[in-house]
Amino acid sequence: MSDTRYSPSPARGAYAAPAAAGAVHATVTIPGSKSLTNRELIIAAIADGPGRLIAPLHSEDSQRMVDALRALGIGVDEVPGDGEFGPDLQVTPAPLRAGATIDCGQAGTVMRFIAPLAGLAQEDVHITAHKTALHRPMGAMITALRDLGVDIDDEGTWSLPFTIRGHGRIRGGRIEVDASASSQFVSGLLLAAARFDVGLHLVHTGEHLPSLPHIDMTIESLSRRGIRIERPATGEWLVEAGVPRAKDIAIEPDLSNAAPFLAAAMATGGDVSITGWPLHSTQPGALLPDILQAMGAHVSRHSGVLTVRAGDSIRGLDLDLSAASELTPTIVGLAAFADAPTTIRGIGHIRMHETDRIAALIANLAALGGHAEELPDGLRIIPGPLHGGNWSAHHDHRIATTGALIGTRVPGVAIDDIGTTAKTLPEFTLLWERMLEGTTA
Repeated sequence: MSDTRYSPSPARGAYAAPAAAGAVHATVTIPGSKSLTNRELIIAAIADGPGRLIAPLHSEDSQRMVDALRALGIGVDEVPGDGEFGPDLQVTPAPLRAGATIDCGQAGTVMRFIAPLAGLAQEDVHITAHKTALHRPMGAMITALRDLGVDIDDEGTWSLPFTIRGHGRIRGGRIEVDASASSQFVSGLLLAAARFDVGLHLVHTGEHLPSLPHIDMTIESLSRRGIRIERPATGEWLVEAGVPRAKDIAIEPDLSNAAPFLAAAMATGGDVSITGWPLHSTQPGALLPDILQAMGAHVSRHSGVLTVRAGDSIRGLDLDLSAASELTPTIVGLAAFADAPTTIRGIGHIRMHETDRIAALIANLAALGGHAEELPDGLRIIPGPLHGGNWSAHHDHRIATTGALIGTRVPGVAIDDIGTTAKTLPEFTLLWERMLEGTTA
């Protein structure tokens, strides 16, 4: 059942990025956070009773998580809600069913969050992914689960696909994990840890831990459901065994998906407002106001609405985006129009996302006459005149939206596959074009 009032079919294939006729002036409502939706789905699946996700994201990634939980025997039903972008989700926990095959698509959260949960199933669970995502790092998760006593058959590849031969329980205890490639390894283990026999003592051993806000998001989501987590030291977590409380949880808008819209205000010399901006959030996108302000924007908040207005120029900066690496593509797009070079550091791990994001951004800028240099842990963008040309999405939603951002100022930018935005924002082209409809000369 669905009371969806706003459910467009996502655009597919090639897309001529519309140029802005002048300064953009618009108010935009963004659908729910993918990161929060998929975390709350996992927690609700192992809670002590049914619970509802209010205004969740409906996208390819979130649907992959819903399908994965249903394959494991969890009830996930669409129910009427007041959200503008689709129905609420009612989640009913159940004993985890065996014999399931789970296709994660391109969703990193699904492959990293479902694997520990699958270890609690009674028998085999086979986990695979789209061919373009089989390269994504999974070795740290396989190692961690084996250290916890989970039997995994990966045919010696240390990657997807693999089969988890569950025994209905995981003892838990102390393990070490190198989560340098993705904080999702930590979050995935923390999300299931309360259902381990003795909980979990998790220690990160790598020199670098990216996207710390995402780990904070995981801890906050668990804590609000009564799961106690201690942090005795940096990179160390203690999770007590227990059962999460069933609750109805409202999902915040996806603040990282708001990034290209807010950046469009600066790129076109206008202003864009995002409704429902939370006063406090663990989403990495919550860092956007400070970043955009440092780049020259005027930022204000009033009654839950965040507004970004263009300043006199876009400033080139030296930025450490290790805490919010998913914002990198948008910041690169904005930096292409800056008054000085921009250096982005702390993002080496984004080479292993949907694509090598650093290489993709450099190549795409070059195709438009721009220039960027690769660094060991990031890249440096040197602004210069750009011209129209082909922009390759590389099966990556954030690369695609960056092409649209650049296209607001550079006529003739053609994105080869805008459909990849359906991964986290199926409504992207409709929202983007509605934003540009408010353009004034």
